[in-house]
Amino acid sequence: MHKGTITVSTSAYMQLVDITDKIQKELEKSGAGKGDGICYLFNPHTTAGLTINEGADPTVQTDIVKALQEIIPFDLDYRHLEGNSPSHVLSSLFGPCLTIFVENGRLQLGTWQKIYFSEFDGPRTRKVHWRFV
Repeated sequence: MHKGTITVSTSAYMQLVDITDKIQKELEKSGAGKGDGICYLFNPHTTAGLTINEGADPTVQTDIVKALQEIIPFDLDYRHLEGNSPSHVLSSLFGPCLTIFVENGRLQLGTWQKIYFSEFDGPRTRKVHWRFV
């Protein structure tokens, strides 16, 4: 098993950050990227998530953030005292982990797919743990 951690810096309250190349490079650096297996990604933060979506057109990321802001009300009578309850809700919708097949050392994503760290309480510096088995 190979494992590691990457750091992701965000610059906005809500932001999708493409981490595909970082993960691919980590696989290659570790020696894990020579064969077939599974890459597990885990985000240990309660106000962020992980997702896979289109990476060819950056307006898709903008549209996702815009739609999420419409779907999750920011002005509900939330009881969490920190004031970031919508971020916790969004994190639960996206989830903390992803599983991606690896063949011949390459992440097996679709033609347009990218891996996104999804920030819902930024800007911050975050971590994503990965494992290759």
